[in-house]
Amino acid sequence: MQCTHRLKHLYIETYGCQMNRLDSELLCGIFEAAGYERTQVREVADVILVNTCGVRAHAEQRTLGRISELGGLKRNKPELVLGVVGCMAQRLGEQIFEDHPYVDLVAGPDSYRGLPALIEEQITSRGAEGQRGRGDSPAPLLPCPPAGERRSGGVEALSLDPTETYEGLAPRREGTLKAWVAIMRGCNNFCSYCIVPYVRGRERSRSAEAILKEIQGLVGEGFQEVTLLGQNVNSYRDGDTEFAELLRRIDRETGIRRVRFTTSHPKELSDDVLRAIAEGASICEHLHLPLQSGSSKILKRMHRGYTADAYIQWVERARAMIPGLSVTTDVIAGFPGETDEDFEQTLEVMRRIRFDDAFTYRYSPREGTKAFEMPDDVSDAEKQRRLQAMIALQRTITGERNRALIGTKVEILVEAPSKRGEGVLGRTRTDKPVVVYDGKLEVGGWAMVEIVGSTGATLVGRV
Repeated sequence: MQCTHRLKHLYIETYGCQMNRLDSELLCGIFEAAGYERTQVREVADVILVNTCGVRAHAEQRTLGRISELGGLKRNKPELVLGVVGCMAQRLGEQIFEDHPYVDLVAGPDSYRGLPALIEEQITSRGAEGQRGRGDSPAPLLPCPPAGERRSGGVEALSLDPTETYEGLAPRREGTLKAWVAIMRGCNNFCSYCIVPYVRGRERSRSAEAILKEIQGLVGEGFQEVTLLGQNVNSYRDGDTEFAELLRRIDRETGIRRVRFTTSHPKELSDDVLRAIAEGASICEHLHLPLQSGSSKILKRMHRGYTADAYIQWVERARAMIPGLSVTTDVIAGFPGETDEDFEQTLEVMRRIRFDDAFTYRYSPREGTKAFEMPDDVSDAEKQRRLQAMIALQRTITGERNRALIGTKVEILVEAPSKRGEGVLGRTRTDKPVVVYDGKLEVGGWAMVEIVGSTGATLVGRV
């Protein structure tokens, strides 16, 4: 017996960072160009892709659990194609097939361009197998295997491509106001805890002309803000065009209202980049600069390439050059070898710099990294205690910094209705969320508001 349901509908679930979310938009564009339609209802999908993150163990375990749940859909729809893509797929490879035999496709971040063709080839091949003994013409139909059994010939696409930047392909944007624009892919830093260089490959930059053309196109479609993405945007280079010059050209040549970027590596944050931020009318006064640890000893073990004192000096110089700059960061608790004294040094750096916000994490061993070979000598309980201490400290600092803004006037881009259904939610140039209850502000509009209050990480504004 053959299934007669042809592949038409694509469903994607995305886990992880902004680059993964942009990759999902890219995948939608690739599949739509191949004749697929995206659906938000997984039960009607013919192809389900789970776009995964491999940075932390907890996220991986949660994603693997979700893959198991989605695999259950095959009981009622055995012709469904279930694929796992992204960083976790690149890292685990064949193990995903072994642990989840109902998965049909495993593909890494450099393989997206060819996925529709790979799926169609597999379908055609299986259709031909299903036709053996019943004629010579293979039908592009998928045989129905017993539910729960792995189909023969699961597809792997895990080669790293040192030239792939997905140039010439159009992402299918989810929003209409804000867009992500990848300016480079991969990473050369090889921080000892980080899996990214192993699953996304080495750095390669897109051409400046292609980036400018993409942003100009977004402006023409009505987008108001772009965020430039790369594992380390400071190392961007296209010929003689480095990151600072790219920022200046975007500011001069595209007409976009706001430009953000992430992520910056501290050791490559130049004064020229800071000047470009300070001088550019569209470049937002916000810098996300991962600290990771306030202990120079731990930073060396992390292979970060700077000391705590150097980091502090960079932030102080940035704030001196860019009035009103907001600075956010990433910090890891419980890295191998981190003593109570090392952790206290991290807290002290947080107190001194007074970040506007921080993303805080427990250290998560990643097989294949240098840190995985180090003794994981901080207990889970102690990691959690240190994490909670960092969170509590940062909440206090964030609240104090936000209350200091009361009485100031800021411009916001109205992004959505507020979560409580009253008023709207906007965001400042410094990337702070503002809820406004008065006035008749519309999503997509701009407004000058006075900050009249603060509730933790969110500001309250008045038109």
